[in-house]
Amino acid sequence: MLRPRSIALLLALATLVIYLPVTRNGFVNYDDDDYVTNNPMVKAGLTAEGIKWAFVTGHASNWHPLTWISHMTDCELFNLNPAAHHFVSALFHAANAALLFILLVRLTVKIWPAAMVAALFAWHPLHVESVAWVAERKDVLCAFFWLLTLLAYVKFCELSKTQSPGSKVFYGATLLAFACALMAKPMAVTLPFILLLLDFWPLKRIPYSALRTPHFFPLLVEKIPFLALTIISCALTYWAQHGGNSVVSLGDISLSFRLKNAPVAVAGYVCKLFWPANLAVLYPLRHIAVMQLVVSLMLLLLISFLAWRWRMTRPYFLMGWLWFLGTLVPVIGIVQVGAQSMADRYTYIPSIGFFLVLVLLAADVAEKIRMPRTILAALAVLICAACVFATERQIRFWQDGETLFRRAVTVTANNDVAHVNLGVALDLQGQTEAALDEYRAAERINPDRYQIHYNLGVMLDKAGHPQAALDEYLEAIKLNPEVAALHTAAGGAMAALGNVAGALKEFAGAERLDPHDASPHVQTAKVLFGQGRDADGVEELRAALRAEPDNFQILAIAAHYLAANENAAARDGKNALILALKANGLSGQQPFVFDILGMAFAANGDFTNAVTCAQNALDLATAAQMKGTGQLQQRLDLYKKNQPWRESFLATNTPPKN
Repeated sequence: MLRPRSIALLLALATLVIYLPVTRNGFVNYDDDDYVTNNPMVKAGLTAEGIKWAFVTGHASNWHPLTWISHMTDCELFNLNPAAHHFVSALFHAANAALLFILLVRLTVKIWPAAMVAALFAWHPLHVESVAWVAERKDVLCAFFWLLTLLAYVKFCELSKTQSPGSKVFYGATLLAFACALMAKPMAVTLPFILLLLDFWPLKRIPYSALRTPHFFPLLVEKIPFLALTIISCALTYWAQHGGNSVVSLGDISLSFRLKNAPVAVAGYVCKLFWPANLAVLYPLRHIAVMQLVVSLMLLLLISFLAWRWRMTRPYFLMGWLWFLGTLVPVIGIVQVGAQSMADRYTYIPSIGFFLVLVLLAADVAEKIRMPRTILAALAVLICAACVFATERQIRFWQDGETLFRRAVTVTANNDVAHVNLGVALDLQGQTEAALDEYRAAERINPDRYQIHYNLGVMLDKAGHPQAALDEYLEAIKLNPEVAALHTAAGGAMAALGNVAGALKEFAGAERLDPHDASPHVQTAKVLFGQGRDADGVEELRAALRAEPDNFQILAIAAHYLAANENAAARDGKNALILALKANGLSGQQPFVFDILGMAFAANGDFTNAVTCAQNALDLATAAQMKGTGQLQQRLDLYKKNQPWRESFLATNTPPKN
């Protein structure tokens, strides 16, 4: 007979093999840029500055420093190799499967039911999102520390029975692991509640009549440090999410709708755990029919009634069901974050309680009807095989952004967010018209979302239609006039149409709305240089650098103007080189930064370094199949002749295309 450790190892290895196809997937255009590919702090790897930033930032509307450090470690070891990032997530998931099995064996002393629960957790397709999405590393990392917390707690409870001094060590380990879980993902705030559930069953530290006896009070006191960490995490999460404007107000989504959506979402999770069909990265908020609400409530009440009815004879039912419901509380939409009605990733930890009920109840029924073990084993194998097949299929939908959001558009109705993100994915591939079609589809579904009009405007501007772009920006401003980026975009479109006064007015409005945003200063500088007001343009560039001193793109833009301006009075080769060197240090192998660094070296008469930089820029641009390599070659030829690059930044009189 296999030993528990051998089974745990086999579970981990099988899980890793099943998830190996994720290494063929790339990054997706949905949070992966925010978390990794366009995050300079993360891309820099493990640095003292980055680790400090991880603990003080609310970036991406979350406070989860260990998640940031995890991504930094990946970049330190593997740079931006998506296969390696995916493999690390799969490793955590495999480890979680093994840890869950070990935990359940310790709690129930039932090896094969524990193995079945762990297998369902590891191989269920509903969990693909948590593993195959690089930005969702926080799920697998949080669960890793969550399970370590429970394992340490079980050991603490065992030692505390004999009042062993070692119990204090494991109490401290439990608290430390819980703190790490919170620093990976704030959804771990419900863990103290799970500790109390374990006290009820299977640890049996709480008698069934505990609420009417003094036994319950010491256990609550024991949890006070955990509750204190929960309160701190909630406060930090509130700060991060409100700072990132990710919490949806009651004016946008009413409390009555949220209260109706909560039971419908929970019932939806139950159904998808049983029958995981039509899974999508995002399920849009939708109208809830009365009958849908009634059926959902009846299902949840029925299961809750059975859990309470069998609390004496089948205590695992009540414990597992409350685990499922309790851990879903932070994500059922009472505090609405984002535009989804539910999300597959939210089931990662809650499903453990659900699978525990399902497997132990099935084992009880099989024993009661005396089902032959061979038949029971065959059914278990069939269920696991079905999960593996569905998981393998689901992993393929995460291969890239286009595939992911085409799937979402196919299996959900009226999903404007999916259409927008599909448009973004198509835009990144240079499919401008196809991207426009997706944005227009999103606009038809939800014309009152200012973000859709903004995206449409960006795409129309890129396609060379500034008037149509301006119309979209103005519509977006009408819907939400407090967003600085909308005014900056509208100003850019006005400048392209020759309306300089209107453009400067919009840029000034953007500066007032967000003094920390450098973009309107950069755009103002571009307009001023175009008018020949070079001194004023330089002042705007200085203002942009004060707002964002470590933005390599702005550093490069400022260096470009100072190094290459044909107006000698506006040139400042010395400062251009300082800015370009800093931009190059922050950017990491960007061809346009190398190009501008070459201009800066040439402006200072250092043509040897200018040639080296221009050649680097040309090689990188050619390798990436970028356009505009002809100008790079032209500059390289000039530097070889010991001649600097000069250009005019005056606006042309070419009429814009409408």
